[in-house]
Amino acid sequence: MTAGEMAMAEMEMIEAGVLLGSVSSRKVVLVSADADLRRRLRGSLSGMRWEVHEAAGGAEAMTRLDDLRPEALLLDSWLPDLEVGEFAGQIRALYPSIELMRIDGGADGGARSPRRNELLHALREAQAGIGNDTAAWNVAPVAVPSAVVALHSARLATHVVAPVPEMIGESSAMCELARLIRLVAPRQATVLIEGETGSGKEVVAKAVHRLSDRANKPFVVLNCAAIPEALLEAELFGHTRGAFTGAVQSRTGRIEAAHGGTLFLDEIGEMPVALQAKMLRFLECGELQRVGDNETIRVDVRVIAATHQPLERRSEEGSFRLDLYHRLAVFPIDVPPLRERMEDLELLAEHIMTKMAQRMPRKHLSGAAVSLLKEHVWPGNVRELMHVLERAAILAGDSVEIGPEEIRYRRKPR
Repeated sequence: MTAGEMAMAEMEMIEAGVLLGSVSSRKVVLVSADADLRRRLRGSLSGMRWEVHEAAGGAEAMTRLDDLRPEALLLDSWLPDLEVGEFAGQIRALYPSIELMRIDGGADGGARSPRRNELLHALREAQAGIGNDTAAWNVAPVAVPSAVVALHSARLATHVVAPVPEMIGESSAMCELARLIRLVAPRQATVLIEGETGSGKEVVAKAVHRLSDRANKPFVVLNCAAIPEALLEAELFGHTRGAFTGAVQSRTGRIEAAHGGTLFLDEIGEMPVALQAKMLRFLECGELQRVGDNETIRVDVRVIAATHQPLERRSEEGSFRLDLYHRLAVFPIDVPPLRERMEDLELLAEHIMTKMAQRMPRKHLSGAAVSLLKEHVWPGNVRELMHVLERAAILAGDSVEIGPEEIRYRRKPR
């Protein structure tokens, strides 16, 4: 852009600011991991009488949208935590009235400072309400660095859901799982992950935490089945010195240790009924009392729970509180068993073999071995597959190939 064109654009911005002076300030959320780009755009937008709010990623942007309900969202072509197209599709579905615009970095990988006159033109249309017209959304991306263009909602909705790196598989069941993880991660809702033993429930919980705005805070795990009932309350809520025999000093509980982050309660179905009432109270008010203490402590913790048990049925039997079940299952996620996504088996096996190669010589599965793996029902799911492959690698000895004779099951194949 020449100096004359820049001066003209600046004049247009000043003129626009005067013209819009009688209109109440509209809010826009600017989403980009590039702090310098956000700074430049903030200057342009502020001069056009837009109230600018920034977000460095998709999870932070979702929080901004919940709190602010802005009129427009300006979205960079890359985000560090979410796939842009899928995220934009979610925004269109959840907030249909928000005007979406994309910052197109261009093919030359330039500085990505948008042309101000193009930005002005696009936002003038938004200010005038033209952005709701279907034709106005069909503007093609300008073939220059950092043009700001509008995205048609139909284009946004057609993007394929981006996979979650921790989740291995391309089946429809895994795509749906990835969609649910990305949908709930930016929110603060409690999540109940249900699935068979060995299906990867903790992997799902870690993915939800990593994609949330709590990713840089603690992820604390407590297996409710691994701690004796008499000690579970103190482990969760902490205790003061002398609260019980053996409590020689005060101790912070897992809930308090997760402050600002996520608490993952594995095998929540094993929690004693008496303790369930205290857990429910914490979920409802965000306050806890250490064992042996009369003072309450307020903490900010997101709770994710997991179970292989049918909690709803157990609540009908009286062994699990129905109110706690409903409080945990604000957003339930079902992890599919391996037998229901057998098309992912080869990818999973290859991933497991690659990880094993970090501590033993790299081995490969023969075609016959893969066929034999596909005949099994996998009652132990991915965990069982890991054990079978590790045993097979050991049995193969110095051979780089694992054959069907090395594949051993604990149960008969179907």
